[in-house]
Amino acid sequence: MWFTMDNSSRPKINETYNAMVVSSSKQWRKCLYGNEEFDDNYTDPSFLKDLRTNSSVRSFTIEEAVKGVTRLNNQISCVTIFLVIFYLLYNELVMPPSVLLMTAISISIGYIFHRGRKLFQLQCILEDSKTLLTVSVFGYIFAPLLHRLTNAISTDTIFSMTFFVLLLNLIFCDYGLSAALVSKALSLNAAVFASICLASRLSTVFHAYVLVDAAILFVLYPIFTSLYWRWYFLLPIFGTCSILLYKISFNILLTYVLLTSFINIGCPCIFVTQQRYKHNINGPWDEAIVKENTESIIEDNL
Repeated sequence: MWFTMDNSSRPKINETYNAMVVSSSKQWRKCLYGNEEFDDNYTDPSFLKDLRTNSSVRSFTIEEAVKGVTRLNNQISCVTIFLVIFYLLYNELVMPPSVLLMTAISISIGYIFHRGRKLFQLQCILEDSKTLLTVSVFGYIFAPLLHRLTNAISTDTIFSMTFFVLLLNLIFCDYGLSAALVSKALSLNAAVFASICLASRLSTVFHAYVLVDAAILFVLYPIFTSLYWRWYFLLPIFGTCSILLYKISFNILLTYVLLTSFINIGCPCIFVTQQRYKHNINGPWDEAIVKENTESIIEDNL
């Protein structure tokens, strides 16, 4: 039986034949300059032998997700309390000395828990008192300037800008996870900038000083929560915010309750159910990770 072969198919047969000859004569190696006989787009089956799927992925339970997200709700409650303080001062519903007294009591209680056994060390008390006195004095000195700082800007613009910078505070806040997005400095600066913007809308200089002084809450409260936070601490904080918001507006209270409920219940459920779709691959193509030569790593290598 005779048959003819199309000339267009001959190059394909030749390439296949050459590849078979090369593969039989020399074995492919994972070496940059040791595979001159192979084509540039050649991929050996042994290349994927080091493939790992979801090697560093951790699965979370619904309980762990719910307890972990309470840190976010805690920071939202912290921002809510600060805004409630501004609302009370803005509408003259509370006297500034009362807010200043409550701030001092809160700082004192937090300081006692933070220092613990070091509370009775004279040197430690002097250093902390010096820091507190410096912040208070400079805050009082610059309060007139802060009060007049944004007079040329409309109140609506100030409130809109405050919303966005407080949103930045929530996004970049440290919730106990090591991530590239976390930035304590940016989160703190956003909160301080928000307090300065809101302080310029108050009626007197002393009102502005009290509100800026209350912004210390964004400095000390994260330190306290990072050391002593437990998930059930959210219950009294949530109750306090709910009572304060109920006295202001029922619609705001409803918004706060729905938002915190969705974050604390809806988001963990969505996160846990979507975990099965994770598909991370690791292999020899990954970038090399350079470890810092700390003392523990050096001792392990010796």
